[in-house]
Amino acid sequence: MTAPTPPDAGAFVSRADTSSYETDTPVKYSVQDGIATVTMCRPDFNNAQNSQMTYALDAAFRRAVDDDAVKVIVLRGEGKHFSAGHDIGTPGRDINKPFDRAHLWWDHTNKPGGEYLYAREQEVYLGMCRRWRELPKPTIAMVQGACVAGGLMLAWVCDLIVASDDAFFQDPVVRMGIPGVEYFAHPFELHPRIAKEFLFVGDRMGAERAWQMGMVNRVVPRAELEAATYALAARIAQQPRMGLALTKQAINHVEDLQGKRTAMDAAFGWHHFAHAHNELLSGDKLGGYDAKAMVQANKQAAAQAGEGA
Repeated sequence: MTAPTPPDAGAFVSRADTSSYETDTPVKYSVQDGIATVTMCRPDFNNAQNSQMTYALDAAFRRAVDDDAVKVIVLRGEGKHFSAGHDIGTPGRDINKPFDRAHLWWDHTNKPGGEYLYAREQEVYLGMCRRWRELPKPTIAMVQGACVAGGLMLAWVCDLIVASDDAFFQDPVVRMGIPGVEYFAHPFELHPRIAKEFLFVGDRMGAERAWQMGMVNRVVPRAELEAATYALAARIAQQPRMGLALTKQAINHVEDLQGKRTAMDAAFGWHHFAHAHNELLSGDKLGGYDAKAMVQANKQAAAQAGEGA
């Protein structure tokens, strides 16, 4: 009896790229007094991260690392919010667009089944974030307004976080049936019991509470955020480059000995089981949520929690 021939896992899948960019410059870069500033510039979409922005961020970080005059890197977002997370609904959502990849995973855009998102997110989410966490130069996230889901990943890969008093942090993706964002640092950024509440409920965590939990280094009034961030960066920039790099390496190594990297690998696998489960149940990897539906659900949750919209 002849065994059935399995489907060709490498079969070509045609997916059209329908993205339309509102800007050719999703990330701005500048250097002054040994401090590189990397600014996300999609303010009309609350700095939602599409692949165009992700690869531009990677290029900007590489530029800062390669410049011997740069001692510290500040990551910030233009406009009202730091980042509303991954782009799941703007005209610039370019999930089907091929890019020159930074890692050795293959192109995802023509792959079938669960391989499609698994390969893409190894590259642009988990892979990129790990790459940025390990930059040899200190990084500071300057956070105002929303730092939601994928925005958390950008803040968490930074060595320090300075937040305005109106900043808030949130990972609401459990309502999609997904166990948190791909760079799963929640139980390292927060006590595990707090991390569970943060994910189970999906409420906003204000900057003051985040500071109390040790997730944020400093909280300052919104009007003082820029000055406070750059004052801290200037102090760090006085230290020797190699001393900063070795100190960062040592502390990152301790986190990895505590299981951060292996825990993230496991959570990434569960994350993609959730995508596949969603697609089997509903035909949609995100459980039926697009950007508009997530915003509406967040507003309802905020109202229930008495936080306002």
